[in-house]
Amino acid sequence: MKSDRILLRFGDLTLKGKNQVSFIRTLFNLLHEKLSDLNVEIENKHDHAYVILNDEDPTKVIERLDLVSGIYSYSLVYKVKEYNMDSLKEEALNYLKDKVKDETTFKIETKRSNKNFPLTSLEVSKVVSSYLLRNMKLLKTDVHNPKLTLRIDIKNEGMFIYDEQIRGLGGYPVGIAGKGLLMLSGGIDSPVAGILAMKQGVEIECIHYESTPLTSLESAQKVVDLVKIMAKFAPNSRIKLHMVPFKDIHMALLKNVPESYNITIMRRMMYRIATIIANKNDCLILINGESVGQVASQTLRSMNTINSVTNIPVIRPVATYDKLDIIALARKFNTFDISIKPFQDCCTVYVPKAPATQPKIEKALEYEAKADFNTLIEEACRNTKTLIINKNFNYELMDYGFEVGEAIDAINKAK
Repeated sequence: MKSDRILLRFGDLTLKGKNQVSFIRTLFNLLHEKLSDLNVEIENKHDHAYVILNDEDPTKVIERLDLVSGIYSYSLVYKVKEYNMDSLKEEALNYLKDKVKDETTFKIETKRSNKNFPLTSLEVSKVVSSYLLRNMKLLKTDVHNPKLTLRIDIKNEGMFIYDEQIRGLGGYPVGIAGKGLLMLSGGIDSPVAGILAMKQGVEIECIHYESTPLTSLESAQKVVDLVKIMAKFAPNSRIKLHMVPFKDIHMALLKNVPESYNITIMRRMMYRIATIIANKNDCLILINGESVGQVASQTLRSMNTINSVTNIPVIRPVATYDKLDIIALARKFNTFDISIKPFQDCCTVYVPKAPATQPKIEKALEYEAKADFNTLIEEACRNTKTLIINKNFNYELMDYGFEVGEAIDAINKAK
């Protein structure tokens, strides 16, 4: 017996009270977009939904569902043809005959959301279990640790049989929470942070600081390739990428700032530029892949000193994750293999031998006064290129087009 639909469960969306309608509407827009080229139908049933397969390959559909935030879990299900116990028993038997080829243990779990159905959930489980044991010798009951669990849902719209519950991304549909700007390096952490932010409903744009020829062209291409993967999770499968020319700032840092403070002040410059780009693009937060204590610039003192240059909230989705946890997520999201390509970005190309782990704001300001960084920041913003990246290709959108002095005004407001 072939499953004819996929049952979608919404999880936290059902707790949103009066706002539930807008959350579910956004989720359905994402679903329709991700499944638009497949021969499927979507049925909304208030606190759950169905994807009617219409003979479409379920593996292909599931690959798309894995990209949709807001789905707590889903199951391949079979709808019983007639709404009665005789039909349920017979089709449950046929369902398991297709699944079970060797002796195995099983149990039945029944949910009965249709409270008008004459039998309770426990009674349904007992009746169906007895019928299966009489007619299928390969089955043995084990209610504590079964190898297979047959699940029965008795809903108003029908009776459904399935055996697996697959976890979805969970969270909220991307876009419902507003927009954030992801500080994207070519490493492992920041792409994971960006996808986790999208999982919680945040639409993202990305900013990357490229320092060619101090860094290679392959380093910039690596970032574009990461955004292509991230775009699969985004609305319309597209993300803006702001490419900031950082070489002149990088050279000024190397010339004027003591080596131990180089990374600290480099990050402060990046935050200042990110604040400007965020304000110009209606991004409400900054997002990055910092994890507490992982490197010198991510101690609490370093974060405080670096963070002091912006007044925009900064969220760090992987702040409390171990590196192995982040790597596991990178593998799950298919960003890992690109992230580990051996091309360095501007944060890693000149790593100090003894970076300051407890940098002070006063010292940072003292060193920053040794060069005209405001002018360099303004020039970097003016020459920023914005690309639109989708899952298949990318193209240049526009020059950034700052007017003279506008960047400096934004910096002063952020202090």
